[in-house]
Amino acid sequence: MSVLEVTHVSKSFGSLAAVRDVSLAVEAGELRAIIGPNGAGKTTFFNLISGFFRPTTGTIVFDGQDITAVPAYRRVANGIARTFQITEIFPALTVFENVLISAEVAAGFRLRPWVGRAERTRVRERVEEALELTGLAAKSGRLTGELAHGDQRVAEIAMALALRPRLLLLDEPTAGMGGEETYEITQLIRRLRSGGKFTIVLIEHDMRVVFHLADRITVLDRGSLLAEGAPAEIAANEVVQVAYLGDVA
Repeated sequence: MSVLEVTHVSKSFGSLAAVRDVSLAVEAGELRAIIGPNGAGKTTFFNLISGFFRPTTGTIVFDGQDITAVPAYRRVANGIARTFQITEIFPALTVFENVLISAEVAAGFRLRPWVGRAERTRVRERVEEALELTGLAAKSGRLTGELAHGDQRVAEIAMALALRPRLLLLDEPTAGMGGEETYEITQLIRRLRSGGKFTIVLIEHDMRVVFHLADRITVLDRGSLLAEGAPAEIAANEVVQVAYLGDVA
C-alpha cells in the first residue's frame, strides 16, 4: 500500500507554473529521491506535500486520507515531518532543548495548561531516543549554534524524528557539506531507512548519495515529471543524462 500518493498535482504562482501535472506513489518503507536541475520545482513539490502550499490542481493522499486541503501543522500531527534546505534550528538553545521542543509539540503540550510527570517523562524518553538514533547524545548539552554545520543538520533531523513521523521529508540533507560530513549524513539516513520505521523522501543534488541510498528516483525538469525508476534505470536514461546527470552517473 502506498503511504503517499500524489495525483496530477500542479502549482502555479500567477503565470508561472512551478509544478506541472506531477504524480507519484511512495510505498511504506521506501526511500525515494527527487532530483532535477535548479528551478525544476523540487522544493515547491516538497512544500505541496508538507502543506506549506496548496496545489492549484490535483490531490495528495497520505496513509489513505486526502490531505490536499489539510494545513501544515495538522500534517505534522498526522505523521509527516520535514527538514529544510536551509537548516532550521534554535541556535541559542542546546541540542536537547531543540529536540525537546519538537517532542513537546508532538505530544500536544502547547495546547494544554498542565502536563503530568509521567507524560513529561515519556517526552524526555522520546528526546533521548532521537538523540541516540542520530548519534547526538554526547552533544546534547551543547548550544546548537556552536556545532559544526553537519551536526546542525543532524540536530534538525533529530527534531524531525522527535515528531514520530511515518513520512520523513529531507530537503537537501547534505547541502554545503564536505566529504566526511556527507558520509556521516548518508550513514544516518541509511540507518533510519534500515530500521523499517520510516518512509523517506529526499531532495538531493549529490548523485553519489542518491544512487547509494534510493530505492527509486523521480526526476523533475522545469516543473514536470521527466522520468521515474530504479537507480540503474535512471542512470541509463539518455533523456535524464542530457537534462541533468551529464557524465556524473
